[in-house]
Amino acid sequence: MLKTIRLGEWFQIIVPKKWAGTTIEEIFRHEWEAPKKLTHAFRMEKKVQVDGTECSWTTPLSEGTKLQIQLFTEEEPHVIPNYLDIDVLFEDDHLLIINKPPFMNTHPNDSENDTDTLINAAAFYLQAKGEIRDVRQIHRLDRDTSGAILLAKHALAGALLDGKLAKREIKRTYLALVHGLLKQKKGTINAPIGRDRHHPTKRRVSPSGQAAITHYQVVKEDRKGNLSYVKCWLDTGRTHQIRVHLSHLGHPIVGDVVYGGKPLVNRQALHAGKLELTHPLTEEKIVVYGPFTDDPVIFKEFDIYSL
Repeated sequence: MLKTIRLGEWFQIIVPKKWAGTTIEEIFRHEWEAPKKLTHAFRMEKKVQVDGTECSWTTPLSEGTKLQIQLFTEEEPHVIPNYLDIDVLFEDDHLLIINKPPFMNTHPNDSENDTDTLINAAAFYLQAKGEIRDVRQIHRLDRDTSGAILLAKHALAGALLDGKLAKREIKRTYLALVHGLLKQKKGTINAPIGRDRHHPTKRRVSPSGQAAITHYQVVKEDRKGNLSYVKCWLDTGRTHQIRVHLSHLGHPIVGDVVYGGKPLVNRQALHAGKLELTHPLTEEKIVVYGPFTDDPVIFKEFDIYSL
């Protein structure tokens, strides 16, 4: 974990031994793999200093020097802040992890008229604390899916987290309640997913679709109800991926009537229960669990911390 501190609008990192002899240019491009356009903006706008003064981006850094990056300037949100009750699971100067309730969209489809989304609520939450941020979602959850969702508070954090997601360095573990008892208790579903030609929002397994890989493991069975609790984690992030794959396996999610589930509960029984990552700017190991919020309870007598 790096030694870091916030100093007003500036984020300070004490250059560690492993970065000694490395340039600012190399840290942005190779250590962080930040986008070229964003890296160029930080350089042109003089948003990086060493020991409080402007410096060359190609001069090797020494261990113990203070690398300072201007990250915390005000940035108007691209959505209308709107108060909605949210449960913050983790927060620092760079990241925000929220336990999304069911029946809430992650982001607005119409930025002016659709304000009852998680992004609107996050913008209000930060604004109420005096933080004017254009919060960025790193991944999304379907409207009826609940659980932990990751947001970034500024552009650099957003870009680095996007990169981690693409490289599968952010692990998202879901819990699904499905119909039936699975013969194979653990496995991998490797089946491409594409659009359903007969339904504008539905997806299906299709040879011409995008690659999609879901790993699963049965963690509990309700033999009386002929139901299984299945832990899932993803190598890819296709729309409706877990829903489509479990239905394809012959075990649709309870409540997911679009993909063959029976309406035993008032929504698809899918919950993003655990989120694991290494912080892109501090290198802190972060593990966050999202408690269940359904009333009446859907995932009965299951300990989310056992995921």
